[in-house]
Amino acid sequence: MKGIKIIFWTLWRVWFYVLMAIPILVMFPFLILSILSEKGYPYFFKMARIWAKFILFGMGFFYKINKVQPLDFHKSYMIVANHTSMADIMLMLAAVKNPFVFVGKQELAKIPLFGFFYKRTCILVDRGCSKSRMEVFNQAQKRIDRGLSVCIFPEGGVPDDESVLLDSFKDGAFRLALEHQIPIVPITFADNKKRLSYTFFSGSPGLMRVKIHSIVETHGKTGADRKIIRDEVRETIYNQLVEFDSIN
Repeated sequence: MKGIKIIFWTLWRVWFYVLMAIPILVMFPFLILSILSEKGYPYFFKMARIWAKFILFGMGFFYKINKVQPLDFHKSYMIVANHTSMADIMLMLAAVKNPFVFVGKQELAKIPLFGFFYKRTCILVDRGCSKSRMEVFNQAQKRIDRGLSVCIFPEGGVPDDESVLLDSFKDGAFRLALEHQIPIVPITFADNKKRLSYTFFSGSPGLMRVKIHSIVETHGKTGADRKIIRDEVRETIYNQLVEFDSIN
């Protein structure tokens, strides 16, 4: 029985990468055209959402979104969520209709095909380089000026210990939100770790629950409020994870 599970998991993980490639290859000419100018990004974002949903449904995932408060399509937000899975990027794209850009690790740009578009559309950061972290502020300002939102996973990466429910939050997302005076949208992903964690021989098709929480306003607040806001947002996501776990 264990041998059958290992074969299933291996084929299923390989299928994940096949699914990543199929829509990119099909839409390749249109994706290229959409990244030739900044004005094309909203079209790229629409195609990215198709790509994300294709992968999620192809893997046997279906999602249920509970949205406490609607997002204004004409406003920029700082979107933050817990980070536990390779599917977090796809689920974020499926769950949020407002065009946004990810702030993500440079290492992901090395993934074949996916990395080509990733490094041309996302804000890349080398977490070990202070100059790179500062450049994120400049790049974020450009995107916000164009009416886009920004998405950051504030844990700074996926915890090595999968028993950790929610790691501590880094300051970057909250510094950016306060610096640019944009509201923060906390999001909780309940099942991504169970569905597709970074442990190779694990996961299964099934439900992915999403909670989009009430917007946290930053207007009129300063850097002195950063820690309070950061801890408030983390507590919101943590409490929701506990609640989700209690009704599993």
